[in-house]
Amino acid sequence: MKINNYGNQSISSLKGADRVRLRPSVIFGSDGIEGCQHSIFEILSNSIDEAKEGYGKLIRVTLHKNHSVTIEDMGRGMPLDYNEKEERYNWDLIFCELYAGGKYNNNSGENYEFSLGLNGLGACATQYSSEYMDVEVYTDGYCYELHFEKGHNIGGLKKYKKQYESSGTKITWKPDKEVFTDINVSSEYFHNMLKRQAVVNANIEFLFIDEIKEETTNYLYPEGIAGYVKEIANNEEFTDIIVIENECKGKDSKDRPEYKLKFQIAMTFCNVNSTLEYYHNSSYLEYGGSPDKAIKNSFVFSIDQYLKSENLYSKDEKKITFVDIQDSLILISNSFSTITSYENQTKKAIANKFIQDAMQDCIKEYLHVFFIENKDEANKIARQVLINKRSREKAEKTRINIKKQLGGSIDITNRIKKFVDCRTKDKSIRELYIVEGDSALGSCKLGRNAEFQGIMPVRGKILNCLKSDYDKIFKSDIIVDLLKVLGCGIEIDSKHNKDLNTFNIDNLRWDKIIICTDADVDGFQIRTLILTMLYTLTPSLIETGKVFIAETPLYEITTKNKTYFAYSEYEKVTITEKLKIKYTLQRSKGLGENDPDMMWETTMNPQTRRLIQVLPENKKDTKKKFDLLLGDNLQGRKDFIAKMGHEYLQLADMS
Repeated sequence: MKINNYGNQSISSLKGADRVRLRPSVIFGSDGIEGCQHSIFEILSNSIDEAKEGYGKLIRVTLHKNHSVTIEDMGRGMPLDYNEKEERYNWDLIFCELYAGGKYNNNSGENYEFSLGLNGLGACATQYSSEYMDVEVYTDGYCYELHFEKGHNIGGLKKYKKQYESSGTKITWKPDKEVFTDINVSSEYFHNMLKRQAVVNANIEFLFIDEIKEETTNYLYPEGIAGYVKEIANNEEFTDIIVIENECKGKDSKDRPEYKLKFQIAMTFCNVNSTLEYYHNSSYLEYGGSPDKAIKNSFVFSIDQYLKSENLYSKDEKKITFVDIQDSLILISNSFSTITSYENQTKKAIANKFIQDAMQDCIKEYLHVFFIENKDEANKIARQVLINKRSREKAEKTRINIKKQLGGSIDITNRIKKFVDCRTKDKSIRELYIVEGDSALGSCKLGRNAEFQGIMPVRGKILNCLKSDYDKIFKSDIIVDLLKVLGCGIEIDSKHNKDLNTFNIDNLRWDKIIICTDADVDGFQIRTLILTMLYTLTPSLIETGKVFIAETPLYEITTKNKTYFAYSEYEKVTITEKLKIKYTLQRSKGLGENDPDMMWETTMNPQTRRLIQVLPENKKDTKKKFDLLLGDNLQGRKDFIAKMGHEYLQLADMS
């Protein structure tokens, strides 16, 4: 029988460092690497707040080899001496008391007007969650030193006269493995975080010293978010870089205090890159909140109104969505307010109603005037948004069609015309021969090893997938049937068709995919079109070495006792020169005319066949070659034929 001892004495409270050490996720959002990362940002945010107020323009961040961190600023130096009002030392308040700080009166402009640190939690919580922490402060001609271990101060405050080049605060600490499950914060986190802070804090320099990788990196954006937008666009934008700025005051509701808001939005439209990022009081808003709602609502409203006023919608066409705008939009929003309602301590979204309304009204007004005064750019934006919308809608129809065609777990042997499966279900030995036409199907079927070799015939020349849109591609029965036989889905990485990506190599039903066509011009063209299809729709099959070409003989050289096969002109000459007896020479017949024994020996027997594995040694060069020979670069193809065509004339003559 379970004894219930729950009563008045069952209630307890966490005290001191245990408030963080036993429940780090309450403060940092996680007890894993994300929480550890956020603890680092808490210390950095205090240095950023100093620099934003005009005290010091350089912040040094060092990642040490033991994964401890040092953050050093050139600010005023945090006050650590005795606080008569609180009747405690400030160092004790800052580093040992949650909800103690100098940023509670920022709306009055007393200390920090637009503060990133807000709740008086960061320095104390990070100290509590550290294995050790050392603090050095240089101010008023003194050096102040503190040392903490596992949330406890060791030795009190040390203060002595010292000459120094600059006032400031230097904090070194190591996150505690007893608090966080992982403390090995990557260099990439520091690079991403510091770059973002440089972007939204123009003219503040961040120096990252990575002792693990022995690298030093500097981040500085004199133009702030406008410079960042320019960097992302990389000269591919089709409108000028636009900057919207405003400062105002307001309330979230009648009974709430009035506060200041200032914001800057930098943006451009581009068809190569798209980015949407929100920052508030220098903190990156992963989930956006108020600015995100303001921007989405105002952009959809403004561009939709313009499309209607210019009669650019087709009859009965659906209204645009923000996705259609975002596909071609690079936009960075950087806002600051003296009162901020964050969703939680991790500051990934804000919920201020006034911020949303003020930004929304300002953007609507700006875009309305901009579209009137910049007709050419307005038309470019509007027409591109419509292109994005129609591409998205077409892609959705295609996705539904593909799902119907490629989906399900049906028995493909009963659904795909003329496909011949093999007996084994062991994917590690199964081979699929893709052959040219019904006659080759007959020869291969008789000549194969039915245990592990399956056959899929293609009827004539298939569609050039590089020059066709997805809607047209997936109306091709040959392509759809072949994809069904492969079983691995498709991988598509285009802007408007990302949802079409269903590829999973674990679902591939074959160990080898072998393209087997006649050794003539038509055969080579069919082979190339099949390769193009695989390159376009399932490139990972090529990259992982699953695709092969079966070499078929050019010549049969027959003597009284033996038949030799030559796969090239060179081999023909080599064989005939060695023969001392009478022989007959003839061009090899097409695959459909081969007898089963010859088919097995020359093309299907793993011991005697010749397979060429298709491996793109250089992905970039492979793409360039496919685009040149089969893509839309007509002039490039003409130039290539003029320069190299003579090398292929002999092949054409032989066929």
